[in-house]
Amino acid sequence: MIELRHLRALTTLRETGSMVRAAERLHLTQSALSHLFREMEDRHQQALFIRKSRPLRFTSAGLRLLQLADDVLPRVAVAQRDLARLASGQAGRLNIAIECHSCYQWLMPTLDAYRDDWPEVELDLSSGFHFAPLPALVRGDLDLVVTSNPDPSLKGIHYAPLFSFEMCLAVSRKHPLAASKWVTPQDLENEVQITYPVERERLDIFQHFLDPAGIEPASVRTAELTVMMVQLVVSGRGVCALPNWALYEYLQKGLVSQLRLGKSGLWSTLYAAVRDEMRDQAFLQDFLSTARDTCFANLNGVRTATTTTTV
Repeated sequence: MIELRHLRALTTLRETGSMVRAAERLHLTQSALSHLFREMEDRHQQALFIRKSRPLRFTSAGLRLLQLADDVLPRVAVAQRDLARLASGQAGRLNIAIECHSCYQWLMPTLDAYRDDWPEVELDLSSGFHFAPLPALVRGDLDLVVTSNPDPSLKGIHYAPLFSFEMCLAVSRKHPLAASKWVTPQDLENEVQITYPVERERLDIFQHFLDPAGIEPASVRTAELTVMMVQLVVSGRGVCALPNWALYEYLQKGLVSQLRLGKSGLWSTLYAAVRDEMRDQAFLQDFLSTARDTCFANLNGVRTATTTTTV
């Protein structure tokens, strides 16, 4: 019998192109995922994909099951969503604020897809750049905050992980550091640091890289938009730290060079913060699911995040 878990495993393998990444996404060990695929292949008496192929290639049997998955899984998702509506008896309100300028790249497509599925949910989006969104969430003024900086001093907040990403340094291709693979905090002591116009403690480059080393850049310059920051970097007027997925399109165009922050890189997790009493609402859970699916389908370099926090 073909089970939904089999179809989901196959589609996840197709999306990630890797057993390791697929196991991460499905919250399974690599051994457990391999066993699942072996079980499917034994049942159908044929291989479903060519192991160790780069890029991953599916056999005719695997492609037929993927075709089935593409037909069945969306229908199951719609049915589950309808059942959730019936169980909850009502929709609700989702007033969202973001603390991440570059998050618009994935958040807007997420909202478009979510509106199609939940037209009865009242959606509102505001920027959290000019006020403190997490205290507003506690007060009930907001219903969800996208943040990479959980605040342990605020009680009753649940932080649902969306994905993990690497913060990288963008430098001009003519910059002396451009040929390096990674930088130390000391390398940035004489640099102009270009940032979004938010508080210093909300910027990973300071909070997790420069400040712990006691390093202060030569100066700080701000820009409202990612494209403006990158243009300043291209013209040699500073360096900036951005998520790896936000830098991807500029790297593809050959506009900048990307360096790791430290030899092992600086990784961060993006969370959806909600009040604890709202976390089980069907329309909220489906929003989180839609956001994760959108991110993994469209963002390069992101990873599955498993850390969930309630304070």
